[in-house]
Amino acid sequence: MDVILERSHQLKQALVDFVLDAEGELAKALETYAAVQSRRGSGDSTQQDLIIDSFLTDGKVGDKSPLDLFIESHPDLEESDRSLIDSWHHSFIGLFAITNILPDGFELTNWLTDKHYIVKPNNTQTLQAISRLKAGEILLTRISPVTDSYWMFSGPYTIMGKLGKPKLAVAIGNFKENYKSNLYSDAPDLLEEAWQSVAQYHQQFVDFFGTDEITLSGYHLNKKIAEFQEVITEKTFAAAGIDTSKSLAEVAEAAGIGDEEIKAAAEEFGADSNVVSQMFNSKSGNSKMVMPKVDLPADLKKAEQVTALSHPRWGQMFLPTYTKVQAILAAEDWQSVQGAEKLVRYYLEDKSINAFIWHRLAQQYPTQLENVLQVFLQRPEFRLASDLDTLLQEFHKPIEPELPDIASVPIHLHNLFQEALGEVNKSKPKAKGQQKPAKGFQRD
Repeated sequence: MDVILERSHQLKQALVDFVLDAEGELAKALETYAAVQSRRGSGDSTQQDLIIDSFLTDGKVGDKSPLDLFIESHPDLEESDRSLIDSWHHSFIGLFAITNILPDGFELTNWLTDKHYIVKPNNTQTLQAISRLKAGEILLTRISPVTDSYWMFSGPYTIMGKLGKPKLAVAIGNFKENYKSNLYSDAPDLLEEAWQSVAQYHQQFVDFFGTDEITLSGYHLNKKIAEFQEVITEKTFAAAGIDTSKSLAEVAEAAGIGDEEIKAAAEEFGADSNVVSQMFNSKSGNSKMVMPKVDLPADLKKAEQVTALSHPRWGQMFLPTYTKVQAILAAEDWQSVQGAEKLVRYYLEDKSINAFIWHRLAQQYPTQLENVLQVFLQRPEFRLASDLDTLLQEFHKPIEPELPDIASVPIHLHNLFQEALGEVNKSKPKAKGQQKPAKGFQRD
């Protein structure tokens, strides 16, 4: 084992001891960080170790990380040790595929970004424990840089085994849900592009609807969203140099792609069989490109009213209860409105009602919302202007936006999800005339 790798193990252990033995502000910061992080996951020893490991780099005491505090409290450290510890600010968690077995480690690929790493255990115990792993298996773990050429396992790891595409897609979906702030930790360019796509989508929404808020019946909103998606798709095709005035068959012929390939791809994207048939079997030859059907969830399609909200950072939200909350806040006696308290509680407790929605209501109904919360919470001293964010955090709502679901994803992930969907659909027995599941704005 390299000398620097052995030294990294010694320094890492000293760093963990430093944090666990700490008192005062550092101890409080760890307690607060752990309380927030432990809401996700199983709460077992692996998760606890992972929380401590991530706190070393992601935790804050004022504007300093535990790594910074450790370096400051050890002035006798060699410069090489200081540089090594400081480089651990680049540590990150990922979902890794083992692509190759090395004598003293592995070649790993981060599934989220398709970036490749040589990763080594920094102690013989871990090396022995993972010696049974095989190429193709999936690991959930954190890694830290050691040199310019290789990294080390930073914390505990979870072995997920070899996963087929459907199960791998689910694992990536779970990762996105549990580690939203770590999606593209090692690819800031992808992260920036993803955020830009959210802002671009918002602008397209405003351009199409003329506003960032629209309320329609579920049926009509579903139709308008489908029209909106078609406009976006046409713009995307135009930007790619595809002539949308041509039929899909003509484009396929020009690209040298067979009808069966296009037909399979269209079906996989959720276009129903009648649409695919129209594409290729129309004798008139006038069929134009047909985009996959975009549906709202069934419960929203049947709703009397659904409000669609858009924001350049928070993304897009569909709320069947937004007008009901507005009615509560507009009422002279809000407690007389049927179901008012239940709905206020739902807006506080349900994670789908984010801080942006609360701040929007606070801007529209400042006096009324303050009164409602004073009564509902039994806190007559509650002040909306100074206490709202604290209240939202009390109910575990992030104050800053996390990357929303409408953000673009890397092509390799998009392809994986499509292939996984295709495998799932092939494995399902299909009744005559059964349609493929719709994609796009579908929500669980």
